[in-house]
Amino acid sequence: MEVSTTLWVLTILGLSALIAVDFFIGRKPHDVSTKEAGIWTAVWIALAALFGLGLLLFGSAQASGEFFAGFVTEKSLSVDNLFVFILIMAKFSVPSHLQQRVLLVGVLIALVLRAIFIAAGAAIISSFSWVFFIFGAFLIYTAWKLVQEARADDDEEEWEENRLLKSVEKRFGVADRYHGTKLFIRENGKRILTPLMVVMLAIGTTDVLFALDSIPAIFGLTQDPYIVFTANAFALMGLRQLYFLIGGLLKKLVHLSYGLSVILGFIGVKLVLHALHEAGVHVPVISIPVSLGVICGVLIVTTITSLIASKKQAEREAAEAAAGDGKAKDSIEA
Repeated sequence: MEVSTTLWVLTILGLSALIAVDFFIGRKPHDVSTKEAGIWTAVWIALAALFGLGLLLFGSAQASGEFFAGFVTEKSLSVDNLFVFILIMAKFSVPSHLQQRVLLVGVLIALVLRAIFIAAGAAIISSFSWVFFIFGAFLIYTAWKLVQEARADDDEEEWEENRLLKSVEKRFGVADRYHGTKLFIRENGKRILTPLMVVMLAIGTTDVLFALDSIPAIFGLTQDPYIVFTANAFALMGLRQLYFLIGGLLKKLVHLSYGLSVILGFIGVKLVLHALHEAGVHVPVISIPVSLGVICGVLIVTTITSLIASKKQAEREAAEAAAGDGKAKDSIEA
C-alpha cells in the first residue's frame, strides 16, 4: 500500500492524540475497576476495528486483512507479556493505585522502541530478501522453545532485572520508597530515581525482548511498515486496560503458550515458504485470509481448552481439600 508522508504524519498525530486522551483520563492515580478496564478495552478494540475498516474503504482489502491479522497476532502475543508485567509489579511492590501510571508510561516507552525495531526491520527486508529465512527459522525455534517452557510448568518463575536497568540504577541511584507519582527526587543534594521510574523503565525495556519475536511474526504477515507500525500501536495502546481486565484470568489460560507456539510456528513456516517463493522456488503461498483464520481459530480453541482444563483442576483441588478435611475430622473424633 502506498503511504504518503502526509498520511504518516496524520497517523502519528492521531495516535499521539489518543495517547494524550488516555493519559488525561488516567492522570489521577487510582485503583482501576473491572468495569472501567472493560469499557476502555472495548474502546481500544473498537478503534482498531474502525482503523481496519478505514483501510478497507480507502486502501484495499489486502491492506485491511493484513492489519487485522497483524493486530490479532500482536494482541495475542501481548497477552503473554502480561504474565511478565505481573511479575515486575510484584517484584517492585508497586502500589495498586500507581500501576496504571506505570503501565501507561511503560507501554509508551515500548511503543517508541518498537517503532525503531520496525524501521530497522523494514530497511533490512527491503535490502536483503533472504532475511525471511532467518525470521522464519527464528519463529519456528521460538515456537519450540515456548512448548518446552510450557511443558516445564515452572511455578516458581521470577523476573530478573536486565543489564540496562541495573546500570541505570547504579548510575543514578534509587530511592528506598515510592514518592507518589514523582519520577525523581533530591536526596542529600543528589537527584536520584524513584522506584516508580525504575519500574516504568523495566516495563518498557522488557517489552523489547518480546519484540524480538513479535516483530518478525508480523513481518511474516505483511511487509508494509505502515501496517506493521499501526497494528503494533493499537495492540500496545490497549494493553494497560487489558492488564486490569484479565489479570485474574491469566492464570486460567494454561494452554496459552501452546497456542502462541502454534501461531509463531505457523507464521515461521509461512515466512520460509515466502522466502522460497521469492527465490523462484514453486511452493504454495499462504494467503492472508487463511492466516487470519488459523490465528483466530487457534486462539479460540486455546481459550476454550484452557478454561476447561482450569475448571477441572479447580474441581480436583476442591475434592482433594474436602477429602483432606474429612480425614482430619475422622482423626480428631478417633
